[in-house]
Amino acid sequence: MDAFEELHPVVQALMATGFTWGLTALGAATVFLTRTFNRRLLDTMLGFAGGVMIAASFWSLLAPGIEMSTAMGLTPWLTAASGFLAGGIFMRLIDIYLPHLHPGLDLSKSEGLKTSWQRSTLLVLAITLHNIPEGLAVGVAFGAVAADIPSASLGGAVALAIGIGLQNFPEGTAVSMPLRREGMSRSRSFM
Repeated sequence: MDAFEELHPVVQALMATGFTWGLTALGAATVFLTRTFNRRLLDTMLGFAGGVMIAASFWSLLAPGIEMSTAMGLTPWLTAASGFLAGGIFMRLIDIYLPHLHPGLDLSKSEGLKTSWQRSTLLVLAITLHNIPEGLAVGVAFGAVAADIPSASLGGAVALAIGIGLQNFPEGTAVSMPLRREGMSRSRSFM
């Protein structure tokens, strides 16, 4: 960990983001191991991923944000609620405008601006939509450490990246397997 601490904060954040991407790719690689994937197992994995993400969101983002706003003399609940609301509005706007399709739905059920893009492109955009706040969270966590914010710690930033990475594994599987089921080759489903 000492060598990691010596790195520039941007490099630390890049490595953490690379780790989360690597676990997504590892999850997508399950497409090479099996012809089909048990839906119940996938649902369990996604439920686990949701639990990890909720825990990471609270312990690595929301709780430190409340603690920081208290230390700065701000109203903690108002600061947290404002940030939470702004993030929700941001994601809703992207959801409205970015063309995307959720796994398992028919092409006619695509969301966002109408486009002639292929189903696979729309599925990838749905995951991209989901990954925007994850990347922001990792960047903010490492940025807070770099800014010497007292309640921010390198351990907390690393823990957040690990939590996001853990939930990205089943997410990679959840994207690659439906693409394979739709007839794409294994390598294209993985990519």
